[in-house]
Amino acid sequence: MAPGAMSRGSDWTKSLSDAQPVPYWLDDPGRPRPEPALTAAETCDLLVVGGGYSGLWTALLAKERDPQRDVVLLEGREVGWAASGRNGGFCAASLTHGLPNGLARWPDEIHTLEELGARNLDEIEKAVSRYSLDCDFERTGEIDVATEAYQARELRDWYDEMERRGLAAGVEFLDAEAVREQVDSPTFQAGLFDRRGVAMLHPAKLAWGLKRACLALGVRVYEHTPALTLKPSGAGVAVRTPYGQVHARGAALATNVFPNLLRRVRAYTVPVYDYALMTEPLSAGQLASIGWKNRQGLGDSANQFHYFRLSADNRILWGGYDAIYPYGGRVRAEYDDRPETYAKLAGHFFTCFPQLEGVRFTHAWGGAIDTCSRFSAFFGTAHRGRVAYAAGYTGLGVGATRFGADVMLDLLAGLATERTALEMVRRKPLPFPPEPFAWTGIALTKWSLARADARDGRRNLWLRTMDRLGLGFDS
Repeated sequence: MAPGAMSRGSDWTKSLSDAQPVPYWLDDPGRPRPEPALTAAETCDLLVVGGGYSGLWTALLAKERDPQRDVVLLEGREVGWAASGRNGGFCAASLTHGLPNGLARWPDEIHTLEELGARNLDEIEKAVSRYSLDCDFERTGEIDVATEAYQARELRDWYDEMERRGLAAGVEFLDAEAVREQVDSPTFQAGLFDRRGVAMLHPAKLAWGLKRACLALGVRVYEHTPALTLKPSGAGVAVRTPYGQVHARGAALATNVFPNLLRRVRAYTVPVYDYALMTEPLSAGQLASIGWKNRQGLGDSANQFHYFRLSADNRILWGGYDAIYPYGGRVRAEYDDRPETYAKLAGHFFTCFPQLEGVRFTHAWGGAIDTCSRFSAFFGTAHRGRVAYAAGYTGLGVGATRFGADVMLDLLAGLATERTALEMVRRKPLPFPPEPFAWTGIALTKWSLARADARDGRRNLWLRTMDRLGLGFDS
């Protein structure tokens, strides 16, 4: 949404006056109590470090593969408190941060990756049913919308390319009239509707439901128990915590944006802060004014893009646009709140939906996501195969973390599978350079992307060079 499209002299900032600086999803009276912290020595077959989606899926799938396996999960604070409880709730089939990124990086594997991703999303839907995960799961699909004429042309060209490559199943191109029949914004000029490849859900409730499922299968979950160090110990590994220690035959590291217990892995990811707003519940008349009948997720096509969706109680979540990298790559609570970004987002919201003038925001929040230089997850092992890790999901981990959990379990078991044979799994992205080079490169890339948005998508020399190096960012 072009910032210049904002109406001058409008009172949209008043819409933020009551917004609480807390994630809407976590502001829930039904939030479960945390499990007690670890205060003694433990032994187990598998230790999972991290209580977000990646760790929860790993623990759950480990018990599904072998119900007799003894599994312990450690979480430094509370299950789902970080990215897993703060995201937009878009559960996508894509394992590669979108088809364009996957096709650019793994063209020979793209059909396999797409098939594995679709299968993974189907398995998530089955797990929601099997474990009665009360997480507002809706297989609504998602529409990528164009808000500029050049974006509409690019969407049409991309759809034609997908058809030529046999990758357009379940995807429909929508012209301006057709997309506005789905959701009515004066800014929408075209859209690509992926009808089956994305589900909407309540992200925190998914994490809490997975925790309950793990506990029911016998996983021992310890919250408020940060893992401090990891070292080899006999035929396994030992992880030290503030009040105890865990000895395990193997470990899966699922800490994502937080510093990895394997120091050599840390250079592969940096934290980027993302922000979102949540409106008050819309009335039936307000919903009718924008025609949003089928509850799809939406995202616009700019480099600095917005994502938006309806909650179960008909609020609109509106997020994205600003992606903030803090110098030094530190994860700090004070970065979670950014009023200047909330003001931008509010203005963009009313540009998209002028019909909703007067709607107020009840929540405004942010949080860190882990990104890597190829914008999709990477994997590896350490300590003679006793430790596996996955990281780098770059904001599309709601669905892909389940696939990553399967990869980690395959690697720990030494299995040769369709997953472990993938180049995506076998190779790592380029690491980020040290400061000040990381901050300078990221700042220059962000400036260049904003400039491309203002120049009909034309990418400057810096972006074209990054594209040639396999570091281009177009999502």
